[in-house]
Amino acid sequence: MPVQVSILIPVYNEEELVAAAVERVLALPLWDSVPVEAIAVDDGSTDGSGEALDQIARERPCLRVIHHRRNRGKGAAIRTALENARGEFAVVQDSDLEYNPADLAALLRPLLEGHADAVFGSRFASAGERRVMYFWHSLANRLLTTFGNAVADLNLTDIETGYKAFRVALVRSIPLRSARFGIEPELTVKLAQRGAAIYEVPISYRGRTYDEGKKVGFRDALAAVGTILYFGFRRDIYLDRGARILDALAATPRFNRWMAESIRPYVGASVLEIGAGIGNMSKQLAPRRKSYTATDIDGEHLARLRQRLQSRPNLRSCKCNLAEPDDFAPIAGQADTVICLNVLEHIEDDAVGLRNIASALAPGGRAIVLVPQDQSIYGTLDEVLGHYRRYSRDELRSKLEAAGFTVERLFEFNRVTRPGWYWNGRILKRRHFGRWQLRIFDRLVWLWRRIDGSLPWPAVSLIAVARKPEEGR
Repeated sequence: MPVQVSILIPVYNEEELVAAAVERVLALPLWDSVPVEAIAVDDGSTDGSGEALDQIARERPCLRVIHHRRNRGKGAAIRTALENARGEFAVVQDSDLEYNPADLAALLRPLLEGHADAVFGSRFASAGERRVMYFWHSLANRLLTTFGNAVADLNLTDIETGYKAFRVALVRSIPLRSARFGIEPELTVKLAQRGAAIYEVPISYRGRTYDEGKKVGFRDALAAVGTILYFGFRRDIYLDRGARILDALAATPRFNRWMAESIRPYVGASVLEIGAGIGNMSKQLAPRRKSYTATDIDGEHLARLRQRLQSRPNLRSCKCNLAEPDDFAPIAGQADTVICLNVLEHIEDDAVGLRNIASALAPGGRAIVLVPQDQSIYGTLDEVLGHYRRYSRDELRSKLEAAGFTVERLFEFNRVTRPGWYWNGRILKRRHFGRWQLRIFDRLVWLWRRIDGSLPWPAVSLIAVARKPEEGR
């Protein structure tokens, strides 16, 4: 049976408590219905923690133990556990019993029910028992939470909580850099920047004194402030370079509105969007449609899309690969409009992609296809985005006609960025877009729209509006 929940247990010098902590976690009745695994990372312990974990693993096959040769920090231990996790969801369980494993069912519920991308267990929203502890430690936590909320634009009550649960695929797609306790604010800030649906649930808490082995101190609080500032303004939230570019383009709403307005007159009531990504265009085009189906091949893009447009009852999302005819069989003939923007160039056999688009359309339906233009400006930005080609007008027209379409209109879009695309991709060999550069460009879209048609060079993109023949024609 596939693993549904992975319990990530970072361990450092907890010989007295680690066996009890692991046993309490694995004994929960929750695992009778939810398949589980536990991954304990012995982070270079100098006591008998590693040996205790190995002994438990011999008796409990669902526990795997990984050993760090030296102490690298809590963040490093969590990253190691996450790399080896096989579950759909994961929860971090400290090995010191400050957090009560009985709260795991409540912590995981929003994830298992599909409401959340991440769930934080709050010690300060506690509806259960909480050991009264140090005033200054509590004050520092609240100040850090307030500061972190301000930077990340959240309203959490406990950023520094050690009880965090999340979707594994989401957090694996985020670059995590912190080796020590900075993992807590870093993960919080980056989840917020990714637009994740974060929930909080109250938990009980039995904090330890420093005499009892508490490891977090004043220096860690100062480091947390630096971590919040560093990651709050850096936006280091995607491992994949192509996803980074899509995220940067999400910060250009005026440009996206310009593109949407260029194709809106041709969009019908029942729409299928191919390669919706994180919803930059779906957000513009979904309103006032009878139905709007946004598709992508990346699960994290679809998850982000669902969160951004969850208030729209006419929207649904699903996985669909333009290169796979089997993905189009369930939706054959259902759309009066197929929108395919900056996707066809990613398909090695684009003739198959165009035939798949035709199959999804009802007779008389329209395909709106936007592709990059002019192979002479193909450069490193195209390579990062995974483009096989850039098109000429004649090539795009002939390929649409070969797929059975009648081309109603073929026009250029966005001349203004051609010099920048050539300079960055061919001359400077850049592999990313600068966010500030894009923001400045977006601020001036009102000007670009006025002058774009009069510029003397070809546009960066081509837009084709093509119709599928009526039956019998």
